[in-house]
Amino acid sequence: MKKIQKNQTRQKPFNHRKSFMAGILSLSLLTVMAGAAVAPALGVIQVYFSDTNPLFVQMIISVPAIFIVITNFIFPRLCRAFGAKTLVMTGLLFYTAGGCAAGLFSNVALVLVMRALVGIGVGIIMPLSTGLLAYYFPPRMQGKLMGQSSAMNQMGGVVATLLSGILAGFSWRASFLVYLMGLISIVLCGIFMPDEKIHQHTEDGEKKKAHHAFRENYVYVIGMFLLMTIFFIYPSNFAMETAADGVIPQQLVAVIMAMMDFVAFIGGLTFIKVKRICRGKTKYLAPVLFLLGYLLMVLPGGWVGTLTGSAMIGFANGAGIPFIISEASVKAGKNAAVTVLPLISAALYLAQFLCPIIMSAVTAAFGGIVPHLPYCFAALLAVAFCLWSSKIKPDRP
Repeated sequence: MKKIQKNQTRQKPFNHRKSFMAGILSLSLLTVMAGAAVAPALGVIQVYFSDTNPLFVQMIISVPAIFIVITNFIFPRLCRAFGAKTLVMTGLLFYTAGGCAAGLFSNVALVLVMRALVGIGVGIIMPLSTGLLAYYFPPRMQGKLMGQSSAMNQMGGVVATLLSGILAGFSWRASFLVYLMGLISIVLCGIFMPDEKIHQHTEDGEKKKAHHAFRENYVYVIGMFLLMTIFFIYPSNFAMETAADGVIPQQLVAVIMAMMDFVAFIGGLTFIKVKRICRGKTKYLAPVLFLLGYLLMVLPGGWVGTLTGSAMIGFANGAGIPFIISEASVKAGKNAAVTVLPLISAALYLAQFLCPIIMSAVTAAFGGIVPHLPYCFAALLAVAFCLWSSKIKPDRP
C-alpha cells in the first residue's frame, strides 16, 4: 500500500508537467547570479565604502561561492530531513531576502552576512535545479532538459548583469534588487512542486555507494572544476587583456562579453542536437573548443581572433556544463541530487573562487615573460581537460 502511495506522489507533478518543468528551470535562471549579479555595481560600491579595506568590497562577489560550497557538502543530510519543496522554498527565501537585504546596510560586515545567506540559498537551489530533473524525468529526456537548464543559467547571467548595471545607475543599494527575480521561482515552485523527499532509502550496497560519492564520481567532479576554471579565466581577464592590446574600444568589451554569454545560451539549447551528431566524441567538444578559442585570441588576435575565440569559449561553456551534469546524473540515477550533483555544484563554485587566486600565482611566476599569459594558461588547461575527458565513459551514445 505504501509503495502504491509513493508512486502516486511521484506522478503528482506531471499533472502540471509544463508548469512544474518551468519551475525547475527557473531555478537555473537564478544560480549564476549568486555573485555575478552585482558585479557591474562593484565600482559604485567601492566608492561608498572608500574608507574600508578593498578586500572586503571584493568579497561581496566571492563570499557567496564559499558558502555555496559549504552548503553543498551538507546538502545530502538536508535531503534526508526535508522534502524537495521545503528545501527549494527555504533556499529561495535565503536567496531573495538575503540578496535584497544587502542593500539596506551601511556596514560592510552586515552586507557580507547577507551575501553569505545568498550563498547558502544557492547551495540549496543549485543541486535541486538539476537533481529534480534527474529524479522526476527519464534518462531519455534528461539530456535535453540539462541543456535547457544550462541555457537558462547563461541567460540568467545576462539578464542579471544588465539589470544590475541599470539599477546601479540609480544607487548601489538598488543594484541588489535584482535578486527579486527569485520571486518568480517562489511562485512557480510554491504552486506546482510536491514536497516529496528525493532521498531514497536503498539497500546497503547503494548506501555505501552514496557514502563514497566522490570516489564513484570523481571524473565528473574534477571535470567540472577544470571546465569552470578554464572558462572563468575569460571573464576575469578579458577586459584587462583587451585594454592592453588597444585594438578593441573599451566601450565594446561589455558587448562582446554579452555576445559570449548569448552563444553559451545557444550552446545549452542546442546541446542535445550536438550530442546526437558527435555521439561518443561529445566529451571532447568543450575542451577542444576552449583550446581553439583561446589560441585564436592569442595568435591572430585582433577583431577576428577575439570575436571568433569568444564565441568558441561561450559555446564550450554552454555545451560542456550540461554534458558533465547529464552524464553524471544518468550514472547516479534518481539519487543524483544527493550524491554527485552537490559535489559537481561545489566544484563549479570552488573553481570560480579559486580561479583568480590560481591566476595570480601563475602571473607572479611567469608575468612579463609570456604574452597573453591568462589565455596561454587557459589553453594549457584545455589540453589537460581534453586528456581528463578521455576518462569519461558515456552511459549512452
